[in-house]
Amino acid sequence: MFDSSSDAITVLVVDDERGNLESLEKIFQRESMRVLTAVDAKQALEIVRTHRVHVVLTDLMMPGTTGLDLLRAVKQVAPEVEVVLMTAYGSVESAVSAMREGAYDFVEKPLKRHSIVKSVRKAAEKQKLVAENKSLRQELKLLTTREIVGSSPAWRRVVDVATQAAPSMATVLVLGESGTGKELLARYIHERSQRQKAPFVAVNCAAIPETILESELFGHEKGAFTGAVARRDGRFAKASGGTLFLDEIGELSPQVQVKLLRVLQEGEYEPVGGNTTRADVRVVAATNRDLLAEVQAGRFREDLYYRLNVIAVTAPPLRARREDIPLLTDHFLGLYCAKNGKARITPTRGAMERMLDYAWPGNVRELENVIERAVVLSRSDTLAEQDLPDAIAKALPEARGSLSFEVGTTLDELELRVIRETLRHTKGDKTLAAQLLGISTRTIYRKLDGVAEE
Repeated sequence: MFDSSSDAITVLVVDDERGNLESLEKIFQRESMRVLTAVDAKQALEIVRTHRVHVVLTDLMMPGTTGLDLLRAVKQVAPEVEVVLMTAYGSVESAVSAMREGAYDFVEKPLKRHSIVKSVRKAAEKQKLVAENKSLRQELKLLTTREIVGSSPAWRRVVDVATQAAPSMATVLVLGESGTGKELLARYIHERSQRQKAPFVAVNCAAIPETILESELFGHEKGAFTGAVARRDGRFAKASGGTLFLDEIGELSPQVQVKLLRVLQEGEYEPVGGNTTRADVRVVAATNRDLLAEVQAGRFREDLYYRLNVIAVTAPPLRARREDIPLLTDHFLGLYCAKNGKARITPTRGAMERMLDYAWPGNVRELENVIERAVVLSRSDTLAEQDLPDAIAKALPEARGSLSFEVGTTLDELELRVIRETLRHTKGDKTLAAQLLGISTRTIYRKLDGVAEE
């Protein structure tokens, strides 16, 4: 009877002589292998289609469809299955030709028990290694290729703008709080641009010390400064032909701001200690700061701000797209259940209500971390309230502010009161307030400046 255990080796023996089949079956069963048998290629191929087989051990010379024909068919149906050929003395040349077409090994008749077992075990080890490598590549692709998940109006508006901007050469500025998916949007833009086959290089400007950021971005020549023992390309060179994503752009020093401005204006830069170099790079920048406020405070160059802000995309906070929380939860549950080799987990109604009530200050990144933790620690097929961190499990529905107005209040006064109340709700975050109100940050500044001038 076929054992579905994943640890044992499954070998399919194919031979038109039943005596050979029975003898080989006994040999492999003594080695604790699972054995399937077939008397011809047609039967063998059907078994390969319907069973999990690690190694096919087939006679090379069979009436009708030969072992070589079976090899070719197996590689079409199940490329990961290894094939070992049994060949009579004098047919070695044919066996070698078969190996060129993908056979793992061949053994000569009369068969020796030790040789045939050794060959099948090695073939099974290779099959397992190839399967594991394929699984790891798929998992890596799953983890590195992040999906755009969401159907809320706030998120759809952002994705629509990103989709329209992607084919152009325009510089894009992605705004939003930490954890809202700014790099995800940058990758989305790159993957739909004319530069999609070229590199996407991401740089977190806040994570690199100010003293070496210039060299990291633009590169340096040998001897340009103490410790520069060899020439080194910067991120602009590494992203040549592709997209350079500059995250936390608001952290740039004045000196680096000047050099970046030159790249955007003139399409060229100078490595530290080097000569002028052309820059074939599309820049997508991101920040969680209010750059216009940084400009007004004198910490960010106004000309660089307008060069970066050709097309602005604001990633909304998760609390502004709560209807996406179930979709994101389902997506991350699928991702991390697969990564950890667990059966699919589904959230209970109570757990989902708690997650919808929570404010998510860390946004989508916080939600992802919570789901990964829950999957790792889960002992059942459900995600319940007790599987959530206390801050979420005990969350109360977020208070919604309300305003009342007297009849006769002017529209200008209504606008100002709504803006001020929204800013109070967002703790002074004008970008978020603009997102919630569906207006531009500039409109908020204009309205507030108008009051100050009066």
